[in-house]
Amino acid sequence: MVDPVEAIGKAREAVTHRAELPGMSLMEHLDELRRRIVHSALYLGAGFAIAYFFHERLYGLVQQPLDRLHIKLNYTHPMDALNLYLQVSLIGGAILASPFVLYQVWLFIAPGLYQKERRFVVPFMAATVGLFLAGASFGYFFVLPGALKILIVDFGKKFNPIITIEEYTGFFLSIILGLGISFEMPILIFFLALFGIVSPRFLWKNIRYAVLAVFLVAAFICPNPDPWTMCIYAIPMLFLYLIGIGVAWWVHPSRRKAKEAAL
Repeated sequence: MVDPVEAIGKAREAVTHRAELPGMSLMEHLDELRRRIVHSALYLGAGFAIAYFFHERLYGLVQQPLDRLHIKLNYTHPMDALNLYLQVSLIGGAILASPFVLYQVWLFIAPGLYQKERRFVVPFMAATVGLFLAGASFGYFFVLPGALKILIVDFGKKFNPIITIEEYTGFFLSIILGLGISFEMPILIFFLALFGIVSPRFLWKNIRYAVLAVFLVAAFICPNPDPWTMCIYAIPMLFLYLIGIGVAWWVHPSRRKAKEAAL
């Protein structure tokens, strides 16, 4: 027989855990979303102002891969130089403000999490910023120099390179931001699994398609057609996908409901 005292105790614990997830109306959700967007915009504005103060140093980082090849940027429009300073300041400011913006994201999703899960705000922010910086650094120190060397020194050695600010900035940002965002795969899976859009079983069952997609992305960003070099680019993304499966198992609603039912 079930002990009545024990049953009452479990019922009280279940009620306590359900009380940790207060319901919100649609208008309350929209008001909370508006508040977080406004705060994030303020942080981005402050980050942009600070980054613009160091815009020449930031431009030096953008120019450095070309300096190794002794190539200077050219411009065809009077606004190109200013646009370059504004773009690097915006990107630098966004990176600087990212911990504060991510905290606003966490505050928005926190009401849907258990009290024990809310303690992971610092690991969540550190992982998001760290993964983006890891991907951007991988692109800046390995992908971008290799791509420039192959495209300019190898394939373009018989020609005189005239690289404009607008074209190089787009090429630079596509690699740096593209890899930085692609390294956020576990965070994307975290949100998809949190809202029940994907499950760990679904991710594992379709891992062969994920491997194909990862190698297609690696083939696109890899400056050298050598398959071994392509594997060097693909392995980190495959590892992040496997980490994402573990994250999906941890936060999926089915596990949380089973945990709640057990209590």
